[in-house]
Amino acid sequence: MLNIIVCYKWVLDEQDIRVNAGSMTLDTSRAAYKISDYDRNAIEEAALLAERAGASVCGLTYGGDPVKQSLKDTLSRGLDSAYWVHDPSAATADAFVTANVLAAAIRKIGKYDLILCGEGASDTYAQQVAPRLAALLGIPGLTFVSKLAVEDNKAVATRKLGDCTEVCTVPFPAVVSVLPELNQPRIPSLKQVLGAAKKPMTEWRACDLELGSTELTPKVTVTSLKGYAMSRKNMIFKEEVAASVNKLVVSLAKEGVL
Repeated sequence: MLNIIVCYKWVLDEQDIRVNAGSMTLDTSRAAYKISDYDRNAIEEAALLAERAGASVCGLTYGGDPVKQSLKDTLSRGLDSAYWVHDPSAATADAFVTANVLAAAIRKIGKYDLILCGEGASDTYAQQVAPRLAALLGIPGLTFVSKLAVEDNKAVATRKLGDCTEVCTVPFPAVVSVLPELNQPRIPSLKQVLGAAKKPMTEWRACDLELGSTELTPKVTVTSLKGYAMSRKNMIFKEEVAASVNKLVVSLAKEGVL
């Protein structure tokens, strides 16, 4: 049986985040959490592969206390079980730390043929975790995947690269990060939501994974985070088309755009 591990991140819903005028600091006091958007596509693809190929699928996440409420949500989307690395280090973790933790957890889980990830997280979109996982585990990694199929003991993936696509075939085990056009994530039914509570959930700490301070020390430190505001000139040109275009070009040149 095919064994799939799908990694996901529990993030703040960006629609609930407010920017404080003046200071431009972020107000997250009323923000709810959600499964990162791209990770929902990874979870859905894992569930679809399980339905088509009879695979065993487990979810894997890393985070602090708020992540606990994500487990039932994830399991209601078609997964068989869930693993949670519960550790305060997640609050300051960068892609380096996250990949180290997930790789150690995957080794502890043991059985895996295919590891699915979202192309990037909804909050940082660093796009580093999946490639780092592949490197740490010493297995092939495919990114920007818009179509995925399983044939025998290998994955066949279509990668979206700018204005072209690339079809790749890799043997298992492998890491694949997916794009949102891969599928349409399901909305769990009431029966699936209720059934999720009966599925196995395993909680680990970073110390359970035998990780040292080096693996848990981020390479990148965030010193501040502020909202972005775009100021506009609001210049309107009302002359004939040719004259307006000339004025537009002159204005853009003065701004250093051209």
